[in-house]
Amino acid sequence: MFIAMNRFKVVKGAEADFEELWLKRDTHLKETPGFVEFHLLRGPEREDHVLYCSHSVWRTYQDFEAWTKSEQFRKSHSGAKSSKPLYLGPPDFEGFHALQTVSSAVAGG
Repeated sequence: MFIAMNRFKVVKGAEADFEELWLKRDTHLKETPGFVEFHLLRGPEREDHVLYCSHSVWRTYQDFEAWTKSEQFRKSHSGAKSSKPLYLGPPDFEGFHALQTVSSAVAGG
């Protein structure tokens, strides 16, 4: 399993615009081989920004890498820009190879 995360420092006051941009877009993830799940996370509030994270889970690193080179990736990111600045700098990417997974016996948690 491979987990891909992007951390966004969203300018205070721009949270609603950022969330609308992400929540209304078509990600095209469900049609991508190897895709498992996606989460958009809202994190702590700091003095000048609110931290957000996109978190996607992939069967393998190779599946994730193929996604980044796909037409679905280009389509899902085509509307990612806003007319007003939402971020303090570019997102920070972090990729993780899973070493252990522990799941609940009950579906959904």
